[in-house]
Amino acid sequence: MDYFDFSPAMMTDMYEYTMLDAALRDGTANRRCVFEVFARHLPLRRRYGVVAGLGRILEYLKDFKPNESDLKYMKDNGIVSDECIEWLRGYEFHGSIWAYREGEMFFPNSPVLQVEGSFAECVLLETLLLSVLNYDSAIATAASRITAAAGNRPCMDMGGRRIHEWAAIAASRAAIVGGFAGTANLAAAKKYGLKCIGTAAHCFTLVHDTERDAFVSQIATLGKGTTVLTDTYNIEEAIRTAVEVAGPELGGIRIDSGDLATMAQRARKQLDSLGATKTTITVTNDLDEYSIAALATAPVDSYGVGTRLVTGSGCATCNMVYKLVERENGAGEMAPVAKKSFGKATTGWRKRALRSYQYGLAQGELVLAGSKESLEKWTAPAEYGDVKDLLICAVDHGQIDESLTTRDALFAARDYHKAELDELPIGALSLSEGDPAINTQTLNIG
Repeated sequence: MDYFDFSPAMMTDMYEYTMLDAALRDGTANRRCVFEVFARHLPLRRRYGVVAGLGRILEYLKDFKPNESDLKYMKDNGIVSDECIEWLRGYEFHGSIWAYREGEMFFPNSPVLQVEGSFAECVLLETLLLSVLNYDSAIATAASRITAAAGNRPCMDMGGRRIHEWAAIAASRAAIVGGFAGTANLAAAKKYGLKCIGTAAHCFTLVHDTERDAFVSQIATLGKGTTVLTDTYNIEEAIRTAVEVAGPELGGIRIDSGDLATMAQRARKQLDSLGATKTTITVTNDLDEYSIAALATAPVDSYGVGTRLVTGSGCATCNMVYKLVERENGAGEMAPVAKKSFGKATTGWRKRALRSYQYGLAQGELVLAGSKESLEKWTAPAEYGDVKDLLICAVDHGQIDESLTTRDALFAARDYHKAELDELPIGALSLSEGDPAINTQTLNIG
């Protein structure tokens, strides 16, 4: 359901359209181009990044065309010329997109997404592509670090109230790519077929005359297998009351404050003494990868993670950029183009990305820059060990690979990510500052 009267083609910056208008006037709009998305460096304290958002991009691309309301707005506000308005009425993306699959690792200068088509087709996609990839990948990376710290204990997204309402849905999806098991957000659960969790908050206890009354009501409604919140007043008394009401079949308790490790240890001992040996313990309260790592020895069964997840655990963007790297020149030949500005230089030519492995462990990322023909012919020397091409075709001359937008694809991305994480050097899991887990080498083969 869309509450706004605009198409995805308006989720962009004005200069995408003003560039299009000028290019249509000067004749460069139809020049074939290759744009690429990459990050010059990883966010602070990250040793790897996780790609997420491709499925959402493909969904947006289906409707990426200004509607009549959009065109009227641009005309009435003098954004572009009448000639450009008429051109936009027939706009459709007929280009091709290659990308790192969702769940794949990325490193500095990894070409995570590549767009080929006319300048007019490609330039309009910049802002939306970066908006989705920067946020979703930041959340997936944070989720990966959090779930790695959690080990076999499941993590659930509870961050919807800490972020913009639409971003909350995107965050829930990206968290799945990074290894989360489900979400508290009903919209995300419905849209993507996710496991949804939730029982009661402190207000439910407070609205009743006693904590016992609240527990009786919740258990009568949701069953003995429900999870009760125990830290509204006194955790020890709450556990005793909950077991008295539900019996030893009580499903679980949640602790949302205090010294979580100590509270969980005491709660486990108390539950066992009351015969509730199978009652689980969930902890919440501004958790992140660091606080979860500190709870590794505590008797905790699952984690609910909110604010730190949906804000990227301190890195809410991956600082990815969208740059033109190859274009058709006046002679009709494809040629490399690159920025030379200090600190922001780019490498010309389209890229082919490969990862090399030895003994089943990733040892480096190789980014080849060159013409389409030279990239297709290149074969890896023996010293690179086993190599894997990283770019997959997501859109082929306007035809979207619909299989990449499904629920199955989302959970396949989570499984793929876990397998790829297991193939990184063990230092990738360190939470301390350090270099990227593997090095990236860029080789220009012309």
